[in-house]
Amino acid sequence: MSSALPTSGTTIVQELPFKWKVQGAIFIIGGLGFMFDAWDVTLNGALIPLVAEEWGLDRPTAALLGTSNLVGMALGAFLWGGIADRFGRKNAFSLTLLMFAVFTVLGALSPNFGFFVAFRFLAGVGLGGCIPVDYALVGEFTPAKLRGRVLTAMDGWWPVGAALSFFVSGWVMATADNWRLILAVMILPALMVFLIRRNVPESPLYLAAKGRETEARAVIDQLVERTGAPVRDYVIEQPTAERPARWWEQVVALGRYSWKITATSWLLFVTVLLVYYLALTWLPSILTEAGMAQSASFFATAVMALMGLVGVVLAALLVERVGRKWLLAISAPLSGIVLILVALNLQIPSAAVGWVLVFGVIVQVAIPVLYAYVSELYPTELRASGFGWASTMSRFAAGFGPLLFAALWPVVGLPALFTGATILVIIAMIFMAKFAPETKGQELG
Repeated sequence: MSSALPTSGTTIVQELPFKWKVQGAIFIIGGLGFMFDAWDVTLNGALIPLVAEEWGLDRPTAALLGTSNLVGMALGAFLWGGIADRFGRKNAFSLTLLMFAVFTVLGALSPNFGFFVAFRFLAGVGLGGCIPVDYALVGEFTPAKLRGRVLTAMDGWWPVGAALSFFVSGWVMATADNWRLILAVMILPALMVFLIRRNVPESPLYLAAKGRETEARAVIDQLVERTGAPVRDYVIEQPTAERPARWWEQVVALGRYSWKITATSWLLFVTVLLVYYLALTWLPSILTEAGMAQSASFFATAVMALMGLVGVVLAALLVERVGRKWLLAISAPLSGIVLILVALNLQIPSAAVGWVLVFGVIVQVAIPVLYAYVSELYPTELRASGFGWASTMSRFAAGFGPLLFAALWPVVGLPALFTGATILVIIAMIFMAKFAPETKGQELG
């Protein structure tokens, strides 16, 4: 007569009922950090033409602003992902926003373009940790049966932040005509979210993976009580491996776990997000050069970002039915094709803006599915760093991509540039189809 294996604490957490006052609160707090990430990244597209005008910069030089910010985010993504895996999600969860707020203040006070680029880089280092840390924490508190929808819904905060960025930029420039105030508007809410995050509990999956049994039990018992779940006996499984601390050890560990999954994650992040960041960075300038007023181009891009909420809703409804791989394989290349149509219709502003809005919907089907999918490909001890390194690769590509884009734009034209980016996305989809598994309905390891 065989006895059943004891239930693990990890299983208890992932089988809890979802309650808005418990897991939902963590989703909202994590999502607000993600919103600031979107706001800041999107801000590059608004700031580039404004600082270029103030300091007399050419297009490639002004593009360094976006590059410095995104490269800072790239470094922050793997630095904070590693910190989250070694020292805990909670500490990284709050400190990322504090660093961002401090250097955003300094950026608003910059006396010249050189200082501004440096402070935008350092603000990016702070904010770059938000996505990997937030997704790891929210995913580890979410019941397994809802995890795909919740992580997909996390991306709903992105179009909110991106839309706010352009709406605020358009409003400030229309009323005060001072780009420094655009930065100042972000600071107070960022500090408020930092203070709120100090009350978020540490991830019980992280505590269990680190062998901190007493702390893990305290969090799990509290979650069981607050969600009204039946009390069950459980065990905290002993950790099997210690998370490497150094960045090269992180890469080695990710490759040792599965080079195919790691390569797939990096390819997906680089190609899909390159398409999106190119649009965010250059659409205001593209629309302005096509004859649209600067404030109107800001508002058009803001509406595009806001239309992404429709895409996020579609992704949340479809991700558990269709599966991560199929939904991503359809929506990601399609978003690139729509961007090509934008470039081909610039002589007809109404048609171009229409395709811009369609792009806003379709790309925000692809991106939340991408985030949910990659966050599920790694085990707990590698989740934040695995996601962080994939995010790092995308930030580097998105940082240097606009520089190349600015140089090639007058040479080969917009349609050819967007076609090249779309071909890269298709290559990544083929790689995913061959080497990465479907994660729909799987329990996190």
